[in-house]
Amino acid sequence: MDRLAAMRVFTAVADAGSLSAAGRRLNMPLATVSRHLAALEDEVGVRLMTRTTRHLALTEPGRHYLESCRRILAELEAADLALAGQHLEPRGEIAITAPAMFGRLHVVPIVVAFLEAFPQVTARLLLVDRVVDLIEEGLDVSVRIGVLPDSSLMATRVGGIRLVTCASPAYLAKHGAPATPLELAGHDCISFGAFSPAERWVYAGPTKSRRVSVHSRLIVNTADAAIGAARAGLGVTRVLSYQAESSVAEGALRLILENFEPEAFPVSLLHREDRLPQAKVQRFIAFAAPRLRAALKAQSGRSG
Repeated sequence: MDRLAAMRVFTAVADAGSLSAAGRRLNMPLATVSRHLAALEDEVGVRLMTRTTRHLALTEPGRHYLESCRRILAELEAADLALAGQHLEPRGEIAITAPAMFGRLHVVPIVVAFLEAFPQVTARLLLVDRVVDLIEEGLDVSVRIGVLPDSSLMATRVGGIRLVTCASPAYLAKHGAPATPLELAGHDCISFGAFSPAERWVYAGPTKSRRVSVHSRLIVNTADAAIGAARAGLGVTRVLSYQAESSVAEGALRLILENFEPEAFPVSLLHREDRLPQAKVQRFIAFAAPRLRAALKAQSGRSG
């Protein structure tokens, strides 16, 4: 058995989610894919995947072995490229994740430009509003908004994003604009649970942060919903600055309480620290970081 070939097939099956999809990706007959996977399981002596006619899932040993396969194949690729003198030329698939709206606005244009600049690279982009484990989900790079926990991941800070408070001009004309966070107690609020509890919002104070009580007429789980309700005049909401940017630019929302905004959330590019760094990851970080810094600086200037 060609162990490396079998490891490549196993990795492709895990990424594609099925034997047939992996076969199409590898341009390999389904029977050959199945044969490689069975031979690899015989060689390592454990079941790596559970398979039915409609479902395929990694076993617990399979998840651990998949990470080892990814590392070995990446190191082999980097070693081959370095030996050939091509270590500066990125190639292969790069897998990136980012928050959904931020990804659509800022990451997709950068990925498109990167693919145009490096024709030997393909990309897989996962836009989701949750913290993604790069190792478990087989990803190379993450755009993360928020304070980073200690981990083995490498982080490149690219800027910050403000948490802004806003309301529609019609609502403010009817109810008045609060001059301080404490005045929010007399207003209808729309809480977006990702950043603030529905009953208390946190603002900057003279010496430390201050929690103020609010009356939430509506509690939502997406920024789009919070912004839509605020545009309709229901009340005051708070979202990240880039989420409200277009509505503020259109005049549909107006920023308030800007002098009391809490410290901006950091935005970072994260990637795994491999023993032999992959050219595609190194080049993407170098390509994306200055572009994200410029986009965040421009966006911050436009929103306030």
